[in-house]
Amino acid sequence: MKHKKRNFLRMIVLIFGISWCASAQKDYKLWLQYNTVTDLNLKTEYLSNVQGITVLGKSETMSIAAKELQSALNAMLGKKINAGEKSEGNNNIIIGSKASLKPEILKIIESDFNRINDEGYIVKSININNAKHIVISAKKDVGVLYGVFNFLRLIQTNKSIEKLNIADSPATNIRILNHWDNLDRTVERGYAGFSLWNWHKLPDFIDQRYIDYARANASIGINGTVLTNVNANALILTPQYLEKVEALAKVFRPYGIKVYLTARFSAPIEIGGLKTADPKDAEVINWWKAKAKEIYAGIPDFGGFLVKANSEGQPGPQNYGRDHVDGANMLADAVAPFGGVVMWRAFVYSEHDVNDRAKQAYAEFQPYDGKFRENVIVQVKNGAIDFQPREPFHPLFGAMPKTPLMMEFQITQEYLGFSTHLVFLPKLFQEVLESDTYQKGKGSTVAKIIDGSLYQNKITGIAGVANIGNDLNWTGHPFAQANWYGFGRLAWNPYLDSETIADEWLRCTFSNEDKFIRPVKNMMITSREAVVNYMTPLGLHHIMDTGHHYGPGPWVGNLSRPEWNPVYYHKADKNGIGFDRSQNGTNAVSQYAPEAAGIFDNVKTCPEEYLLWFHHVSWDYKLKDGNSLWDGMALKYQQGVNQVKEMQETWNTAEKYVDGERFKEVQMLLNIQYKEAKWWRDACLLYFQQYSGKELPKGVEKSVQTLEYFQSLKFPFAPGN
Repeated sequence: MKHKKRNFLRMIVLIFGISWCASAQKDYKLWLQYNTVTDLNLKTEYLSNVQGITVLGKSETMSIAAKELQSALNAMLGKKINAGEKSEGNNNIIIGSKASLKPEILKIIESDFNRINDEGYIVKSININNAKHIVISAKKDVGVLYGVFNFLRLIQTNKSIEKLNIADSPATNIRILNHWDNLDRTVERGYAGFSLWNWHKLPDFIDQRYIDYARANASIGINGTVLTNVNANALILTPQYLEKVEALAKVFRPYGIKVYLTARFSAPIEIGGLKTADPKDAEVINWWKAKAKEIYAGIPDFGGFLVKANSEGQPGPQNYGRDHVDGANMLADAVAPFGGVVMWRAFVYSEHDVNDRAKQAYAEFQPYDGKFRENVIVQVKNGAIDFQPREPFHPLFGAMPKTPLMMEFQITQEYLGFSTHLVFLPKLFQEVLESDTYQKGKGSTVAKIIDGSLYQNKITGIAGVANIGNDLNWTGHPFAQANWYGFGRLAWNPYLDSETIADEWLRCTFSNEDKFIRPVKNMMITSREAVVNYMTPLGLHHIMDTGHHYGPGPWVGNLSRPEWNPVYYHKADKNGIGFDRSQNGTNAVSQYAPEAAGIFDNVKTCPEEYLLWFHHVSWDYKLKDGNSLWDGMALKYQQGVNQVKEMQETWNTAEKYVDGERFKEVQMLLNIQYKEAKWWRDACLLYFQQYSGKELPKGVEKSVQTLEYFQSLKFPFAPGN
């Protein structure tokens, strides 16, 4: 009897283990689930068009593309699709670069190559001698890989593959993730575990995760990765670590991904034995040239350097009486012979100028327009403060027509609830990209500056601060995967609609069932506005607790630098609230084009979502809906809480469409988000109520805790700090 009971228990453990493993794999597989097609009519269409795979070309990239295509089709169609070098019969998928195509195929699609750039692809239905085929081609092998992923996405999202005629290219040259990863594997502002890069085991141990990381990035067109934190460590430039970087570059290369490193400006002193890092010093110049030569000897396709200089304590050219142009151009000259670029960050603000932090990057960089080398691109955050839940677009966009500017978005949620809050960031990204700078008249959107079309810039790019770690699901929250995915899709095409991205991601990641897609997509689209409402409504900003940035802290005012304190930004007093950046205040509006400045400067025309960003208004100020500012602000906080409650209800209805593991995971995280949304509402309203002296309006729940309770909360071990 005991023997039978023991066997029964073993069986239960085994079944549970297999079930958990299969479910856990879903978390790990991101948007590359390749679920079986359940629509029988579609499945019949797909099978009638896909009888075999013809692979033209033998590069490692082509092998990867063929393997991806074959394994994905086998999984989705439930039938083994054979792959080989020769076409046999009808309805083959033929993959190969332009140079590998047979003359009869090239004759049909040759004109289509005029529609794509070097990284673009063609997916086209053709007819040869009455035989139907689908061709996936490109000018380069990596374009074929991108085309394969696009074709597979059509099937993943249940689209027709009849009569295909797709020619698509990325709008930007550099589509890159910035990893704020330290050499000890901690991740600054990381909320998904430790760094992927196991420097201790490299270069001899290649984790499968490195390959899966490259594959995931290639599937959405990301072509670069900065491996190390912008708060840089010079050790990464030593031979000991460059050997490890070289091993990663070898893994990423066939997926079209270049590696980049952060360059610590003081490296010539710290690892080079020099007495200075002055960019005008001949020894320093030669040291960087020699270092670049050393790097490119091992990594011929090394992308270049990302630099944070003279910002938040990081060393830079100003330490030696030089400027950003001197520093950037010195490094640019070092990598130029090898085709490298320098991405020089414009995130700067000085403790010696407390007038308005939002003005400093513009004031420091705009006068340098046209002075940087051709292989320098200035990397600018989406807003002038620091990745807030909502900021107006950065005034530098459009203000430097002779200098390439690249966008820096933050995919990790430093200011938006870490990895416990469901926030669909492509909605934020789209809002910024669609913003009109008016720099060359109406329609001069940020997207047109980023893709180079407004000023015909030679280098273009979009960077995203990664939200990736060694958590099983990569990003800490299953829905945070959508932010990685969405960033890649917008880096490829900055004109994509966030609803389209949400729809794609849900279908690829979970299900094609409309009863699931419609409500959950709506939940995603509204999630960003929800977090703005319960954290920083009506243009409030930078009122989080300091250091770790976890939770509310509008009362903080004791930090050593004024611009680190939330009280500096909201300026609440008995007369009102908000930061006056109008002509009558700091005049930050003057940094925008006159048309935009006019809109922001006038309290009546300023969009209410930016009201307290640009204006200090009274508690009795009448909003457009007729409410006073105090009532309207309190109702926004309550609305945010209510929206999270609705998100919970929406997700609870999705249970039958989602595997149990991911359903429960999201459900628990939404419970945390709901509690923390109420925390934000209660703490902020209790604090601001001291100044307004007004009762909460009808419909706003009263806190069960005191302000003193919220002020007493401490989180010394909050992640990411």
